[in-house]
Amino acid sequence: MLKKGDTIKAWVINEAREQSLGAMLRRTTARIASKVALVFGHDVWTYAGLDKQADRIARGLLAAGVKPGDRIAITSRNSAWFVALRFGVARAGAIFVPINFMLTADEVVFILKNSGAAMLFTDRPCFDTAAAAAKSAGVRIVRLPDVGDASPDIGSLDDLVMLARKQALTLPSVDGRNPAQILYTSGTESRPKGAVLTHEAILWQVQGAIHGCDWRSDAIVINALPFFHCAQLDGFMAPALNVGATNIILASPSPAAIVAEVRKHNATSLFCPPTVWIDLLRHIGADRDALATLTHGYYGASTMPVKVLRELSAKLPNMRLWNCYGQTETACIASLLQPEDQMRKLGSAGRPVLHVETKIVDDAMKQVNPGEIGEIVHRSPQLMSHYWNDPERTAEAFAGGWFHSGDLATMDAEGYITIVDRKKDMIKTGGENVSSREVEEILYALPAVSEAAVIGLPDPRWIEAVTAVIVPRPGQSLNESDVLDACRSQLAGFKVPKKVVFLDRLPRNASGKILKRDLRLILMEDHSA
Repeated sequence: MLKKGDTIKAWVINEAREQSLGAMLRRTTARIASKVALVFGHDVWTYAGLDKQADRIARGLLAAGVKPGDRIAITSRNSAWFVALRFGVARAGAIFVPINFMLTADEVVFILKNSGAAMLFTDRPCFDTAAAAAKSAGVRIVRLPDVGDASPDIGSLDDLVMLARKQALTLPSVDGRNPAQILYTSGTESRPKGAVLTHEAILWQVQGAIHGCDWRSDAIVINALPFFHCAQLDGFMAPALNVGATNIILASPSPAAIVAEVRKHNATSLFCPPTVWIDLLRHIGADRDALATLTHGYYGASTMPVKVLRELSAKLPNMRLWNCYGQTETACIASLLQPEDQMRKLGSAGRPVLHVETKIVDDAMKQVNPGEIGEIVHRSPQLMSHYWNDPERTAEAFAGGWFHSGDLATMDAEGYITIVDRKKDMIKTGGENVSSREVEEILYALPAVSEAAVIGLPDPRWIEAVTAVIVPRPGQSLNESDVLDACRSQLAGFKVPKKVVFLDRLPRNASGKILKRDLRLILMEDHSA
């Protein structure tokens, strides 16, 4: 008991006020300890089990010599152990570094060295690449248990947890202003940037997502997109765990697996990029019962073609849809288009979420008029703090006291944002700017088109030639004349593709997003050959 004149140490107050990822899970567990938190294959983890396993991992890391602020990397498929490690790292005061499991060993080496990782965790499918990268970078490698190897209530995490049992370890108090994770963005640059997100930044975003996306404790959530990406990890898994929902974890977003898990668990919530929603629609065909239990559908990463949006509404009339726009540097979701606005504001990314202030500016940082194209910039406590070891690109990103998204957009009089293109994806042809999304909308309206992407390719006359790349639907007939006639009937002449290319598939990342940079390289190599 404090007496008059006594002083209280600042750390005591900070400990009482802790706002961290580890504290978030602990508070949810205190409310609903026995409820199922995670389902992965045959493994079923309660909130109490997940919380206990996070503690064990945190103590194991500390026993192995990990100190607060050390970087702990992982390259692994989705699993319950991935989630447990994420919270264990947070409770140890270390910094989580998820790495894309599709990267080569050399690419993983760059991230390990750039982040200064102390350890690299991996699973069986990713072990060979991870082991080669860890050896080259001089980083200790630790393998996660496989499905069924242990349960969170009685199992352990290899030798780390066993080591911790021999020591009396106290978990540190974690300052929410400290970094929680570094997420390396692919972007268009030659080398990735490590966006540093604090505990508080992620949790500010979580609160905005809960408020805007109608998260409920009775939700049964399908987590199919990879956890190394901020969308599934922070935009959907974190809010679901905060409200106490049940999370079904899939190793990959295959349409057959998603449909099977939705049916098995009567799942209510699913996030997918438009490409995966398109695959799902093709997979279920006329079977309207396949996804009938879904009430909350979310999409992001790219704009949903209007035709696909209408098909989703027709086949899944009980499911409300949200468009979630954001990027790694905004801790994920920065704006939302609500279900009631999907048809009223076709193609829009909605309005800023609870804790985000957004405007559209020109190159001089002057706000443009409604309907005019400019760059999206943000102010928010959920923004990254900096790019890891990259002060030059950090300064560029925060020029003028706002975070520069690199996305071009318009904002209407009601404050609704419509993405025009990535600043670096805008096609400049014959002195005119062409939005690839505008042309793609025309292509997706063609019945024979399954997928489409529009890019600019080098051209001696036009500098960049508008090029349509199309994946036809199986069994459908489509030729270049059909495509060009449709475009000419609805677009100005300079926007009409100069070339149409047909492919069996489009290159995508693990999140399902079409990789236009890779597509350009493929077509440029074919052209040069």
